[in-house]
Amino acid sequence: MIKNISNLGDAALYCDFGTEVNKQINSEVIKYFNTIREKNIKGVNNLTPSYNKLIISYDLKVTNFKEVKDEIEKINESKTQKITNKNIEIPVCCDTSFSLDIERLEKKLSLNKDEILENFFKQEFFCYMTGFIAGMPFLGDLDEKMRAQRLETPRVKVPKGSVGMTEQFANIYTFESPGGWNIIGNTPIDVFESSKEKEPNLINPGDTVKFKQISLEEYKNYNE
Repeated sequence: MIKNISNLGDAALYCDFGTEVNKQINSEVIKYFNTIREKNIKGVNNLTPSYNKLIISYDLKVTNFKEVKDEIEKINESKTQKITNKNIEIPVCCDTSFSLDIERLEKKLSLNKDEILENFFKQEFFCYMTGFIAGMPFLGDLDEKMRAQRLETPRVKVPKGSVGMTEQFANIYTFESPGGWNIIGNTPIDVFESSKEKEPNLINPGDTVKFKQISLEEYKNYNE
């Protein structure tokens, strides 16, 4: 349920669903996101969902804040589009060449490598949002004993395909980029493909993700 709708700059409005980060609230955000996208509201040109917020951008030449707000408030919550989620399996290699921060995690979590990986791979993750870099999925929720802070000094370059974890979330780096997440492995698959204009993301908000551990040999031969 939207708690408040407010201005965000000159050509966007901000739908606030609350302060908590959990699956229930995020599911409401995604439902509104799907419904508004289907409605094709005049002038709306971009929708940006996050953990508990939804930003709606619009063209000031076509519409204004009040008109868009009125359209949002007309939406019957009981008739919002249900989440059509996919169950996705992501292969991950945790060879020492890829698990860049496993020793740091062992110290921070007081768990050994085998315990960390066992906990990680038995987890089922929920995609809350994508962003930061194109297609990067933010996947929750890690067990409390698996939650570690970001690196004190972020890396200048995190390799594409790196699988990391920070606080309650795991993610996948879709491109080489700076970053401060704790890296435990790498996936050989492309989670984001810009050539697919309509569906570039393999993982979308509302999807469920399960990671599968593979060997270094399997990783090297995966795309052959």
